[in-house]
Amino acid sequence: MFHPLRGVVPPVSTPFTPELSIDTSSLSRLVDHLLNGGVHGLFALGSTSEAAFLTDQHRDTVVATIVERAADRVPVVAGVIDMTTLLVVEHIRRAKDLGAQGIVATAPFYTRTHPVEIRRHYELIKEAAGDLPVYAYDLPVSVGTKLDAVEVLPLLEEGILAGVKDSSGSDAGLRALILGAQEKNLHDVSLLTGSELTVDGALLYGASGVVPGLGNVDPAGYVRLWEACQEGDYGRARAEQERLFRMFGLVNVAAGNRMGRGSSALGAFKAALKLLGLIDCALTAPPYVPLSNEEIAAIVPYLREAGLTPSEHDPQA
Repeated sequence: MFHPLRGVVPPVSTPFTPELSIDTSSLSRLVDHLLNGGVHGLFALGSTSEAAFLTDQHRDTVVATIVERAADRVPVVAGVIDMTTLLVVEHIRRAKDLGAQGIVATAPFYTRTHPVEIRRHYELIKEAAGDLPVYAYDLPVSVGTKLDAVEVLPLLEEGILAGVKDSSGSDAGLRALILGAQEKNLHDVSLLTGSELTVDGALLYGASGVVPGLGNVDPAGYVRLWEACQEGDYGRARAEQERLFRMFGLVNVAAGNRMGRGSSALGAFKAALKLLGLIDCALTAPPYVPLSNEEIAAIVPYLREAGLTPSEHDPQA
């Protein structure tokens, strides 16, 4: 059993074919790229994976492909994101059958829920997951509910949750959770930040690791950042974080009046992966809007400045 979860655990991007089936060949290459970059785990079916847009068949293919390619070299945790408990439990059953080694679940959404109901949701999820660790996914921008430390810490104490992936954007909230876990001597829980632009700070005050969408493009950079923090070299960590921060500007190449933030950011990640020769097609799932050729070309300088070399797919070549 892989636990506790530590280090760099990218939410693996989901490559499509032009017909919007899962491109398993490209997905396998991407997994190789992440493993060669030294990552410590793989998160299948996260937000960067476009999990909310995928059919059950898509989800199954993604988890099966990543598990097979990872071949027990690192843990593979699977997102089971859905609106209500019964749907999540069904996703857990499928993920377990496909070999996932951990489960990641948000609070319920669409319907309004009370903290008592959120607790029951996670209790039932843990019952369905059995021996697999369950990680809460704090994603209030999509779910509408913020998982506060006062609600999460008892679930960690009781072993219902093995950890939290915090994508709330609240550094203070994550710090409160980390301090609470330390005060309760919960040293074997995994408290990971999803804020990929402030990783050095989060690791300094005790985060267990990071789940960076940009880590698909540059996993080795995030691993260097992690290693510098583990060695206490925060000057080197800061320099690496600042390089990644500048590269993250590629998510802004698309005009805001033409598409939403999801289309721009996830489309840019996929376009970068295609420019680097790691996937064959940069399509995102509908209703996301594709980037134009001009917008894709604008990504190239970000990659070059970051020290990454676009392949022959480079539209400026």
